[in-house]
Amino acid sequence: MATGEMTVTESETLQGVPPSVLTSSSKRSVVLVLDFGSQYTQLITRRIRELGVYSVSLPAGVPLDQIQAVHPTIVVLSGGPNSVHEEGSPTVPEGFFDYVIKGNITVLGICYGMQLIVQTLGGDVARAEAQEYGRMDIVADGDSALFGGGDAGKVEGELRQTVWMSHGDEATKLPEGFKVVARSDQGTVVAIECTARKIFGLQYHPEVTHTPRGMETLRRVVFDIGGAHADWQMQEVLDEAISAVQAAVGPVKHAVCALSGGVDSTVAATLVHKAIGDRLHCIFVDNGLLRFEEQQRVMAMFDADLHLPVTCVDASDRFLSKLKGVTDPEKKRRIIGAEFIAVFDDFATKLEEELGHRPECLVQGTLYPDVIESCPPPGSGKKHSHTIKSHHNVGGLPENMRFTLVEPLKWLFKDEVRKIGALLNVPSSFLSRHPFPGPGLAVRVLGDVCADGALDTIRQVDEIFINAIKEAGLYDQIWQAFAVFLPVRSVGVQGDRRTHSHVVALRAITSQDGMTADWFEFDTKFLREVSARICNSVSGVNRVVYDITSKPPATVEWE
Repeated sequence: MATGEMTVTESETLQGVPPSVLTSSSKRSVVLVLDFGSQYTQLITRRIRELGVYSVSLPAGVPLDQIQAVHPTIVVLSGGPNSVHEEGSPTVPEGFFDYVIKGNITVLGICYGMQLIVQTLGGDVARAEAQEYGRMDIVADGDSALFGGGDAGKVEGELRQTVWMSHGDEATKLPEGFKVVARSDQGTVVAIECTARKIFGLQYHPEVTHTPRGMETLRRVVFDIGGAHADWQMQEVLDEAISAVQAAVGPVKHAVCALSGGVDSTVAATLVHKAIGDRLHCIFVDNGLLRFEEQQRVMAMFDADLHLPVTCVDASDRFLSKLKGVTDPEKKRRIIGAEFIAVFDDFATKLEEELGHRPECLVQGTLYPDVIESCPPPGSGKKHSHTIKSHHNVGGLPENMRFTLVEPLKWLFKDEVRKIGALLNVPSSFLSRHPFPGPGLAVRVLGDVCADGALDTIRQVDEIFINAIKEAGLYDQIWQAFAVFLPVRSVGVQGDRRTHSHVVALRAITSQDGMTADWFEFDTKFLREVSARICNSVSGVNRVVYDITSKPPATVEWE
C-alpha cells in the first residue's frame, strides 16, 4: 500500500483521530500534526485543511503504532513551550525517524519541532544568546527545496521574508546531511533541510498571519515536497459523517438533540435527522441564560425554516437556582453542563413513557475548537498542552451520564460546519448567525449571574449593540459580537445627578475558525452612538467600554 493511503477496518480504533479517518474506504492524503504543546498547533491543522488536504492532530508521546495507523503522507512536529535540554521534555516515539525515512514520509519541524529534529538526529541545540520574539526579517536560499520557486523579493538567489519568531534556543550544529537554507538578520539558523531524507525544519511559525509568505511555504511542503493531494472534500466529509452516525446509533436506537438556535447544533441536528429520521427528538432548553427574546425567535425559526419537531423546555428556575452565588467561571460551566444533562435525562424519561423506548444517544454540536480548548480531556492522552477553559459540552459533562454521545461535527472547524450546513440546505439565516456559547450569558456576566439584575441588563445592552451592527450593515463582516456585564460600578453624571452604576463591555471580533481572532475596528462615530444609546436606554448603566484585545492573548469570551 502506498504511503498516505488508508484502508483500515472498522474494528480498528485510534484515540484522538476521527473514526471516519480510520474507517474511510477512500484513499485520502493525511497530514498528521504531532502536538508538543504549542498555542498554534491547531492553527497548523486548520491551515493545512485550507489547502484542501485532511489534517489531524495527535498528542506528542503517542506510541509509534498509533502514528502508523493514520498512514500519514506528511508529519508535522509542532512548536511547544519546552526546551529540548530539559529532563522529561517531550520527544517522538522510539523508531519514529526510521519509520518516516523508510516510508518516504515528509517531516516538517516547526520551532520546538525543528530543534527536536536537530537534537535527535545528532546535531546540537543551545540557549540563544539573543532570543527572538515577534516579527523578524530572514534571508532564505531561493534555490532551496523549502523556498525555491518563489521569485518575489529574490536577489541573486537570496529571498528576504518577514516571519513570526518565538524561540529562546537555537541550532548550533546540524545533523549530518542537513544544510542551512535560511538565517535571521542576527545570523540565527531559522530553516534547515535534508532533501535526501525529506526532513525539514523552520524555526519560525509559517501558520500565523504575521508570516505573510508562510502559507506559500506550507503549500510547497504539502504539495511539491510531500506529494499530498487536495482531496479533502466537504461532500465526502458529509457522507462519512452520516454513515458514522448511522453506525453509532444503529437501526433501532433513538437520540435526543439539544438545539440552541446556533450554527453548530442546527447543522448537527439536520445531519443526524438525515441519518436516522424520526428517531431523532430535538429539545430546546431555555436555561434562563438566553439573549433578549431568544426563546420566541429561535422556536419560530425552527418551525418556519427547518420544519424540525422541537420541544421547548423552560428550565430557567432550576438552572438559576443552582448558579445563584457562584462566581468561579469553571464551576459555572460544570453546573450548567450537569444541569443540561439532567434536563435531557428528564426529557428522555418522558419520551420513554410516550414511545415505549428510551433514547440512548445524545447529539451535540461540539466542534474541534471546543475539544481543543477543553484539552486535556480525561483519557485524551494530552500531556503538553494546557486546558484553556472547559466547554459545557466537553469538559463539563458528568461522568455518570446515561447517554452515549454522538458528536458528528467534533473534528470540524466553524467554517467547515457552515459548508456542511449549506450542503444540507440549512437556511442561510441559521448559517450566518454569530456563535453563542453553550453556557449562554453565564460567561458574559462576570461573577454571580443572579446579582444586581445583571441578566436583564446585559440582554438589553446586547440587543442594542447587535441591532446597531445590523443597521450599519456590519453583521456579516463580524465573526461574533456581544456585550459583557462587569461586576464593578463607576461614578457618573446623568440628569445633573451623581450616579454610581454598572459598567458594560462590548466585544466584536473577526476570525476564520475561532482559534485566533482580532478585534473589529469600528468607526469611532459608531461606537459613540452605540454608547450613548445604551446609557440613555438601559437603566443602571453609565459607562461603556470596548474590548480591543485579540486572541491570543485573550479568549473570545471573557469567562
